[in-house]
Amino acid sequence: MASARRRGGTAAGLLALLLTATACGTVADRKPDALPVGYDTLDGTLRVWPARGGLAGDAAATAAVTDAVRAWRSPVDDRAHLPSSGILWSGEADGAPLALVAADVPGESASWLLQLTRHGDRYVVDRASEYTDPGYLVYSDVLPVQTSAGRRYLLSERVERLLGPKGRALVTRDGLTDPVDVPACQAVPLTTTLRATSSLPRGRAADRLLDLGTATTDPRYPLVRDETGSGRRALDDLDTCELADERGPFGSIPRRIGDRDAPRSVPESWPRGKVSVRALGEVALGGGEPADLEQLSWETSTGTMTAVVYRPASGEPVFSPADRASTLQAYVLPVPGQPLVVLSWRANRYTSLSVPPGTPRLVDRSGLVVVPQPASKATFSLAGAEKTYYRSVGGR
Repeated sequence: MASARRRGGTAAGLLALLLTATACGTVADRKPDALPVGYDTLDGTLRVWPARGGLAGDAAATAAVTDAVRAWRSPVDDRAHLPSSGILWSGEADGAPLALVAADVPGESASWLLQLTRHGDRYVVDRASEYTDPGYLVYSDVLPVQTSAGRRYLLSERVERLLGPKGRALVTRDGLTDPVDVPACQAVPLTTTLRATSSLPRGRAADRLLDLGTATTDPRYPLVRDETGSGRRALDDLDTCELADERGPFGSIPRRIGDRDAPRSVPESWPRGKVSVRALGEVALGGGEPADLEQLSWETSTGTMTAVVYRPASGEPVFSPADRASTLQAYVLPVPGQPLVVLSWRANRYTSLSVPPGTPRLVDRSGLVVVPQPASKATFSLAGAEKTYYRSVGGR
């Protein structure tokens, strides 16, 4: 029996041991041109992703979906490996044929969720999102689906119940929920109850996720893990479309492949979980109205990212681009009419911040300094007990 794989940490390794492939022989033994229907994983005796949907047994539909997936390419021109991919659902939704495929893309060590619809006598990939959490997509239990009627979710067989954004249990038919009212640019919570299985002997009463909104564009994956509920609090009333903008926290650091940016790929700053917020304090600039200054942090596929949010008493919040977590954080905050640089660190009796001569400190507190954005490149330094840290910020 071939063991199912997962790239991840200790918990992921345990799950990989418990989820085993049902088909005998290795993945490489399967026909290279075959796209399996369902995915060969077991959690004890429970098949996690069986073949579902009214067209799951339709050979013509399966062949057409296989042709479309074979022709599909990722933004960096990699293709799916068909034998280790699988059709998770094939049927009709909202009056039209729909297929959902977990695509294994070995060239990127990535998993993709492909959504296909039928156009005439063939299927086409309408949506394609990269699963940014390390490991296979099929180790998730809730997958996002977007149809003409709105957001739906495809659930694994481990899911006993899914509570939607308003805390109500969603109606599910053959693994696919009825349409759910999810805003375009607002994060909403989802709570999954998982039944008892070999990997979860007691089940799990509350497995929390955030849906970042239906306007999340491909190839970005819209669901983010939120185990503690901190992400829901952090993103409350924030516009996720602005967060995802190329100048916003979640979209501002592009993925690099070799020595080039890959703007069509998922940004390195795209969140996968552990979104939280920390208050930096109230600031009043130039005698104006006070505003709250907060620090967002979140986990990505490349580590922890942070950004600051400026919340005036009246008016819209202002975001900085993302900054990789470091001892001295430096953020460019584009406050209208008064662009700023925010410097933040964990202060102790040994730390001391230095700024370029003549730089006015609009805010000067332990662990927080705010200065006007310099017209040319400027370097700031934080002296610690054993080391000095430097950050440079470019001009306007």
